[in-house]
Amino acid sequence: MNTTPARILVVDDEPQIRRFLDIGLRAQGYAVLQADTGQAALATLATQGADLVILDLGLPDIDGRAVLQALREWSPVPVIVLTVRAGEAEKVAALDAGANDYVTKPFGVQELMARVRVLLRNQARPADALPLFDDGTLRIDLARREVSVAGAVLALSRKEYALLTLLLRHAGRVVTQPQLLRELWGPTHQHDTHYLRILVAKLRQKLGDDAAAPRWIATEPGVGLRFLGERDA
Repeated sequence: MNTTPARILVVDDEPQIRRFLDIGLRAQGYAVLQADTGQAALATLATQGADLVILDLGLPDIDGRAVLQALREWSPVPVIVLTVRAGEAEKVAALDAGANDYVTKPFGVQELMARVRVLLRNQARPADALPLFDDGTLRIDLARREVSVAGAVLALSRKEYALLTLLLRHAGRVVTQPQLLRELWGPTHQHDTHYLRILVAKLRQKLGDDAAAPRWIATEPGVGLRFLGERDA
């Protein structure tokens, strides 16, 4: 059994934020690396590596999104963007640039730790493994291409099944509207958000999922969708 703690790189120019996250992450058993600039972050990742990065966008030397773009040229390490920038356009741009998740300041430390755990668990699974989700009510078996709720197999359309399995493959992560539209309808439909709204409503109805209090599919308003369960649950 591997007992080596996961290494998390905290990239933020505010010492108090770095100190706060260092204490919280170490209390959860993680090893913590720190960087206060974008260049220092890239150098640390290149020389020491990390299992996950918590990245601020407002860095003093280069914008955090540029750090993310540079990182994605050579590393698939999970990245949680942690920033005061709460605008929908900023969220979409960061997620499309390769961020796995997006948390705005001020933030709840327990929620952040939960998102860290989900990303680390998903990273630990083989990338080519067909995921299976079963929480006792909803079961998604990609090997059999079968979805059931409370033991009853659902008759999903091709698009409904594609949407559900796409979200499952990115469990715990926000999948942006442009990405969903591109994957499901092609690059010429990245602005046809009404297609997605209709499809999500139909899928939720068949799953018995409540948009106001979602159990499986959550909407990040103006940004995208997130599958709330975990793969191989």
